[in-house]
Amino acid sequence: MGKRKVAALEKIEADFASLQYKIRRDPKSYKDDFLRQWEQYESQREIFLSSPTTATADSVESFHNMIDLIAHVADCYPEETRTFPDDLKVILTQHHAIIHPELREKVVGSLVLLRRKEVIDSASLLTTLFPILVSSPSKTLRELLFNKILNDLRNSNSKSINHPLNRTIQTVLYNLVTADRSSPRAVWAIKLTRELWKRQIWTDAKPVDVMKEACLAENEKVVIGAVRFFLGGDKEREELEDESSDEEVDLAKVRHQIGINKKSRKQKGAYKKAVDKVKRSERKKSKPHPLNFSALHLLHDPQDFAEQLFSKHLHNTKAKLSLDSKLLVLQLVTRLIGLHTLTVVPLYSWFIKYLNPRQQSVTSFLASLAQGTHNLVPPDVLEPLIQKIANEFVSEASASEVAAAGLNAIREICARQPLAMTDTLLQDLVQYRKSKDKGVMMAAKGLLSLYREVGAELLKRRDRGKDAAIGLKSGLQQQRKFGEEAIGGIEGLDLLAKWKEEEKRRKQEEKGSSADADGKEDGDKEDDGYNSSDWEVDSDDSSASGDWINVSDSEDEAPAPKKQKRKEGDASENEDDQDEEDREAEMERMTKLATTTILTPADLAKLQELRTAASVEKALGGRVGKQSQGAGARHADDGLTAENIEAPARLRKLTKEEKVALAKEGKPEREEHKSTQAIRKSKKEAAGKSTSNREKQRKKNFLMTLGKAKSKQKRSLVETRKVLRGHVERSSRGGRRRNGM
Repeated sequence: MGKRKVAALEKIEADFASLQYKIRRDPKSYKDDFLRQWEQYESQREIFLSSPTTATADSVESFHNMIDLIAHVADCYPEETRTFPDDLKVILTQHHAIIHPELREKVVGSLVLLRRKEVIDSASLLTTLFPILVSSPSKTLRELLFNKILNDLRNSNSKSINHPLNRTIQTVLYNLVTADRSSPRAVWAIKLTRELWKRQIWTDAKPVDVMKEACLAENEKVVIGAVRFFLGGDKEREELEDESSDEEVDLAKVRHQIGINKKSRKQKGAYKKAVDKVKRSERKKSKPHPLNFSALHLLHDPQDFAEQLFSKHLHNTKAKLSLDSKLLVLQLVTRLIGLHTLTVVPLYSWFIKYLNPRQQSVTSFLASLAQGTHNLVPPDVLEPLIQKIANEFVSEASASEVAAAGLNAIREICARQPLAMTDTLLQDLVQYRKSKDKGVMMAAKGLLSLYREVGAELLKRRDRGKDAAIGLKSGLQQQRKFGEEAIGGIEGLDLLAKWKEEEKRRKQEEKGSSADADGKEDGDKEDDGYNSSDWEVDSDDSSASGDWINVSDSEDEAPAPKKQKRKEGDASENEDDQDEEDREAEMERMTKLATTTILTPADLAKLQELRTAASVEKALGGRVGKQSQGAGARHADDGLTAENIEAPARLRKLTKEEKVALAKEGKPEREEHKSTQAIRKSKKEAAGKSTSNREKQRKKNFLMTLGKAKSKQKRSLVETRKVLRGHVERSSRGGRRRNGM
């Protein structure tokens, strides 16, 4: 009986598919057949709506097939089926919780199909599906509806941005978040907004406002979802963009393979796909790059937002967030403060109770404190915090990891606000550079090298170093006052000027050597040490692609005469004076070049090349290591994490998993970490090659070789000599098979 029923159902489905195919090919000829099916659909719909919970399986299956048929041919008879979309909306809206799952999925799929056939618009579809997504108790239905809504928004914005639809949906999501701040339904608004932001469908300020309101909700899941969006949404978008970038296709290689192999339709199709892929990638390269602003930069009022976050979730004693959730909110607040240079003074006094080595996740609190510091934070607000970190973390009785974390935290804070440090405390902390622990020693050296650049006055004379001492003596290096900003300039201009000077000197030396040779042949007098060509500008060089264009009003300016070196006195003083003179000359040359010259396109290209070379040299390990670079080497949009505060991983012993991962780092083609011999052996086996006799003997069972070993022990000297002679004779004639003959 079951087999007959299954066969009957399959026959009905085949009849519906055949009728659907015929109607699609010739709608006019089969209009009467369609009208009969429409009448059956209306009668079954009325029966179903009268009692949806008591419907039999046969009636549900028949109604399922009717909906499928009409949805596929509705665009052929728009007048007759004008009420069909509304009927489906009523069924889904009112009875989605009680109807059969297969019928429910068919209704959703039919609505999406009608949208694809443009029988209904996207706004009508999405406003029907989204309320069900928010309120449905069925997990499978919620997943189905979420995917359908996301795909429809992607398709609607594929060719061009559909601003009216986006505004409608964004308004719906905004109202959902703000209507009831304690409801967990706003999680769906967060998920949808985050996916569309990651896929770069929504890139304006409106979705950022939705997530901003979600951060101020009372439900913990909603708050954490929105906070994670601000902390990691932009990184997800960049990663997805890198993964979705098309790989380069070698058309010559594909064409060569097609020419070698047998011609087939499949190969032609593959070649056509490769050509299309190359064309798509070329079109993508020619398009202008979209300006993808970070979500943190699109906030309307970051000062008010940071204050509300802090007062509602952190400063409020009635807040019910867990410690991990509070850390995420704190990280967002401090990111906003550091990025937008905001002023939230109560935040720093709030940190006091958490700056304790016994506090859970204390490195995250230290990282957040450093992240929320900038040059406009009052130094007297930060001084008690730095003093407490030094007292609690940095001492002889503290563990090495604790002391290193404290010194690293102090360095990160002072890199952003150097005025928060006192000279007494700094001189005390710098003494830890003599520690036997490598982490503490490197952290103290990082603090020392930082203040050699930003505040050498606070250091003792012997700790300032050569460059800082010369800079202080000449007045070129001074500690900035509170609120003082650095004077802007062209980055790397000194590198370009130095390169120009070297090129000009090299050309002049070449010309000078040839002139000296000619002069000696003609019997001219010898050079007296002054060459007038050293002070002349080569006109050919400037007209070529590489020299400065002089726009100064005075063309006959003479260079300033160099100061005479002191002939008496200490050698170290002479060296310091010479370095000071060189620095002054360099500053004078830089000022003159920046105010009297125009950079040509060739100069700009060379400037970029010199910048890249200098950054590579610095990254490879110049005089200042990674530990002492501080916040200057980190991008402003990048946050500070607990790993930056803790001792670097390379200072501790690596685990086995970390060693294997480090070994795999430069060899991505390997499936697993093997020795070179094991890799060679696996390649041999894959090629079907055999092993040598010695390798086979090594694998032989020990009991099989035991008898031969015992017989060798019982051999006499005569037998041993006989065996060895036989072995020598066989090897000389090429073995038993006589391969050598």
